[in-house]
Amino acid sequence: MNGISRRLEWTVWGGLILVMVGIGGAYTWSWMRSRSGAAAPPLPVYREVADFVLTNQNNEACSLASLRGKVWLADIIFTRCAGPCPLMSRALSELQAALPLGQAVQLVSLTADPAFDQPAVLKRYGERFKADFARWQFLTGPKPEIYRLATQGLMLVVAENRPQDRATPDDILLHSTKFILVDQRGRIRGVYDGESPEAKPRILEAIQRLLREG
Repeated sequence: MNGISRRLEWTVWGGLILVMVGIGGAYTWSWMRSRSGAAAPPLPVYREVADFVLTNQNNEACSLASLRGKVWLADIIFTRCAGPCPLMSRALSELQAALPLGQAVQLVSLTADPAFDQPAVLKRYGERFKADFARWQFLTGPKPEIYRLATQGLMLVVAENRPQDRATPDDILLHSTKFILVDQRGRIRGVYDGESPEAKPRILEAIQRLLREG
């Protein structure tokens, strides 16, 4: 019986060792694939952004051509917003801080209220959120152009809020709270919830994947 027990013990331990080796090998293989970027498929391509020319907080032109070759993350806000806009801009400020300097990445905030949000107003708003204006642009311009880019180009929603539906006098606009990720070729590659803390690591990972695509 002792011999049988010993053989059974060795069989059990041998099986456990093989299982452990298999698990370790699978983990190593998975880690190496994730490090090489081969584990995940490419990000989807939703649509191409049509050309535009708007004005930033420094009263300089910003266009699709000037963003070509850069990964950019866009949203739509307005400076008088008493709702989600400060939360979204704070999230972009945190993303700006998390992105390494020198990367070809831009943050782009459109105003839904261009008549009020002139360049100087947008600049003060950006300073409030510690914007590095070399990496984060705030865009204004003719209302039809802003709204065309937002709705037709970036798949965002923006509309006037009816006076009877306003919670405060400044509650003048309804707009999306999404972050839109655009690649170096001007194609939308990701849509994220601008009010969700869980979106930040996903956005940072997606940006690095697009940078690796080149």
